[in-house]
This record gives sequence, structure tokens and C-alpha cells, in this order.
Amino acid sequence: MSCRVQRRSSGIRLGVRENPCVVCPKGLPGLSPVAWNPLSAVMKLASLLSEHRVLPEMIAETHREALAEMIDHLLEAGALGVESRDTILDALYAREERVSTGIGHGVAIPHCYCSELEKPVALLGRSRDGLDFDACDNAPVYFVILLIVPENQPNAHLRTLALIARLFARYEVRRMMSEAETAEGLIQLLEACEEEDQ
Repeated sequence: MSCRVQRRSSGIRLGVRENPCVVCPKGLPGLSPVAWNPLSAVMKLASLLSEHRVLPEMIAETHREALAEMIDHLLEAGALGVESRDTILDALYAREERVSTGIGHGVAIPHCYCSELEKPVALLGRSRDGLDFDACDNAPVYFVILLIVPENQPNAHLRTLALIARLFARYEVRRMMSEAETAEGLIQLLEACEEEDQ
């Protein structure tokens, strides 16, 4: 299934696969070498997070509830404007209906563009019980990495998504992240793992 950029008057657009997505499972055959180039300019996930942008104990029971919980948390943290809530959620829901962002190994990376942002916004969520994201391996998702990026930064967005996917594909990373007890602990582990992954 090929995708095109879908623009909306709200300033939100879906991250879509005119060229195959570097993260979503059905897009993996079209991985771009540029996206995986460690020398390319790319933002590390840990640099986009703070204690206010981590949910170590998500209470959501479904993937839609999880996305709403994460967006509401970003609103409370002042990372997003209240007026953007519904349009961003609609974009994320539509993305999941088109192609699941559950990439396997208990990880999902929902993502979209937003023209109202000047810099990327991210949030790391952890579900102890697991969520059904219709992942490519049909396994529950325990880590949800939400990424919302400015519309004018698509290349950095793709590289960041690819690097997150590569990092969380490692069992040891997921194991240590499962054992971390606090938001601060999760960020510190992530920083160490990203340094090691360079």
C-alpha cells in the first residue's frame, strides 16, 4: 500500500508512505540508506524527553486510549496547545487505521506532522499490561514512543524514527527499560543506550 502526504486545513498531516515508511512494518522493505546513516543529523530521543514527557505507568487499556493519554499529558506539560488536541489525535488515529505503527518486539512509534510546531515533541510511555496496537508480530505493545514533528523537518523525522526503531529492536534495551522504576531512570537508561548505539 502506497501513501501520499495528506494535508489538512488544521495544520496537521499524516506521516505517510509515498516512499515506504522507515518504521511501519509494511514499509520496511523500502528502508532508505540515508535514514540509517549514523552520521546524518538526527535528534536523539533522550534529548526530546524530560520527566514531564515520560509516562512510566500508563493506565490506558487500548491503543486509542493510550494516544489520548499521551496527548493529554503533553497538554498538561505545556508541550502542545489545547487547540491542537483533537486534530493531532485524529491524525494519529487515522495513521493507525491505515498502517499500524506497532513495529514488533512490544514497541509502537505513533507519529505525525504538525505545521504549528517549531521543534519536535516526543513522549515515552510504558504500559505494564501491554496494549493491542495490531503490531506486525501480533504481540502486545509495552513501549509507546510518540513523535510529533514540524511539517518542514521530514528528513530529520525519518532518521529519528529509524534510529528509535533500531534502538528498541535490542532485547537488552527493552529489558532494562522495563526494569527502570522512574521517569528519570528511563531517561538516563535511554541516554546511555543511545550513546552506546552510536
